[in-house]
Amino acid sequence: MKIDNSPPRGTRDLLPDGVAARDHALAKITEVYRRYGYHRIETPALEDIRRLKGGEGGENEKLIFQVLKRGLDEVVEGGTRLPDLVDLGLRFDLTVPLVRFYANNHATLPSPFRAFQFAPVWRAERPQKGRYRQFYQCDIDLIGEASVLAEIELIEATTEALDAVGLTDTTVRLSDRRFLSALAHHVGLDQSQWPGFFISLDKLDKIGWDGVRTELVEKRDLPATAVDQTRSIIEGLVGLDPSKVADRISDAVPAVPDDVVADMATTVAGLTALGATRPVRWEFDPTLVRGMGYYTAQIFEVSHPASSSSVAGGGRFDSLVGRSLGRDVPACGFSLGFERIIDLIPTTPARAALAVLVEQDVPVHHAMRHAREARAEGREVTVVRRSGKLPAQLGRLEAQGFTGFVHLRSADGTAEPERPLGSAG
Repeated sequence: MKIDNSPPRGTRDLLPDGVAARDHALAKITEVYRRYGYHRIETPALEDIRRLKGGEGGENEKLIFQVLKRGLDEVVEGGTRLPDLVDLGLRFDLTVPLVRFYANNHATLPSPFRAFQFAPVWRAERPQKGRYRQFYQCDIDLIGEASVLAEIELIEATTEALDAVGLTDTTVRLSDRRFLSALAHHVGLDQSQWPGFFISLDKLDKIGWDGVRTELVEKRDLPATAVDQTRSIIEGLVGLDPSKVADRISDAVPAVPDDVVADMATTVAGLTALGATRPVRWEFDPTLVRGMGYYTAQIFEVSHPASSSSVAGGGRFDSLVGRSLGRDVPACGFSLGFERIIDLIPTTPARAALAVLVEQDVPVHHAMRHAREARAEGREVTVVRRSGKLPAQLGRLEAQGFTGFVHLRSADGTAEPERPLGSAG
């Protein structure tokens, strides 16, 4: 039986131009994060399935690719449970592996620790445009900093990284999980109802208030009065002037703790100061929830008008490290939606590639010498054998991204002067 050569459903091959665009963007992002003191780490693609299913991955835990134990028989006993067959899984994000990494290596790491990750993750998504089962994430995390210095730095660094790759016209959306918890308490919901309340509220931008109300009241059996009160409070907090955010959330939800209001005021002041130095648009968004269950305080996303989903997101996850280490460690992170960003970048980086075009009777060592000399100048150089009609071959080279060529005609290896492609016939 012939095997289909297409990549598995929900994945894709990347051609050289596509990889070049990604490498260019990654280099820009890496340079920005390096200037802020974030250093690259790597973790395995596989993690213990118990860690991945620890209850803090939100809806993504349903999308884990699970890996069968080694040494299983071809046929297993009837009635065998799946947990008895699986011990590992492919990571669905980079935060859960980071926490394990930190717990394992914290004794040798500086405090606070600034980590940068760029790596593939896997989710058993239903394949559709813009959603892949294998995709790359690009994360920075600051572990060991308890103050909102972490949030402000992460937002500043990430918005600068987006600017560096040419993604402008973005908006930072800011909220706080503690505010949302206080809101749920204020409208009379039992704490056991909060997770479902948050999950439905997070769908507001997709299904609207009518859809959220239907889901909360009819499917989750929450009181209609609580849902209507929630809507009234949230709509009163949308579009606030930055200088009034901290006061208004305290007035709207008196149960919000004072430290939450103070943290929000500090973050607002930091973003306002940043906006005085370069264009940074941001807003307080009381509907922002973020799907992961491990967020504990401020949360944020970056939106772009050309994308129906956020292009970056993150927040504080102070309790997550403690579950692996046995003691609480403050932590905050920001993840770039790398695949979405690549799709939104307006141009592909230009190559400055030289073709050493060699006639059939020119010895190979002469061609390699010319290429070697050009590479010593830091240039990208490829040796290409002459074939077919010269204008047609030059056209093919130009289409492949070459910008210039030298033509070796004689057996002694003498080269004609370098010429830009498109100028010769």
